[in-house]
Amino acid sequence: MKLPMASHASCSFALASAVAGLGTGIAQAASSTAGPSASVPLSTGVNLDFTIAIDKFIFFRIGDGAWPTPGGTTSTVSFVLTPSIPGGPTTPVAGNNTPVNWSGAAPGFSVTPSNNALPVEVRSNGGQITLRATATTPLASGANTIPLSEITIASSDANLPAPQIPNTGTGTAVNVAGTSFANLVTQRSATWTFSYANLASRTAGIYTGQVTFTASSP
Repeated sequence: MKLPMASHASCSFALASAVAGLGTGIAQAASSTAGPSASVPLSTGVNLDFTIAIDKFIFFRIGDGAWPTPGGTTSTVSFVLTPSIPGGPTTPVAGNNTPVNWSGAAPGFSVTPSNNALPVEVRSNGGQITLRATATTPLASGANTIPLSEITIASSDANLPAPQIPNTGTGTAVNVAGTSFANLVTQRSATWTFSYANLASRTAGIYTGQVTFTASSP
């Protein structure tokens, strides 16, 4: 997106990037002449007009790419679900003809995250910054899918909130609190922690998907 100005970061499940602008200055002068005159002293005046153009910029990163250099690596958040058989509880061991006590109840699954706490940074001089999450690629393993909305995010700083991940399309925007000049300038950093809700039993497999996060200014 160019208007409104935007910067994107992807999380694969994915993430990082930035755009920036430069300022330019122009000075314009007139001319004036006094004299000749027998009286002393003489004086004359000249007006000089200045024009300074300061472009907007947004720097937005999740994971790789600390200011001022945008990263080129997409971060990956992973979750491993390990079953536990009721009656012990017992974590099953891979193998054939392996005895295990089992009450007959459905196994439970514990969730072990990996690389799920990522640094987030937003810098801009473009006024109010909003963040949105877009479901780019669904979580899928062959024909089986998991709703992306089961991935939740908690932010370490309420001034840099994380948008809710939708199952499809683009989710609701959240506002980043400005830091100075009547909220026209923003410089915020936080840690976003991703979690898997594990709301239902799923078919075994490796599910992969991607979310794109977008930072925008008016």
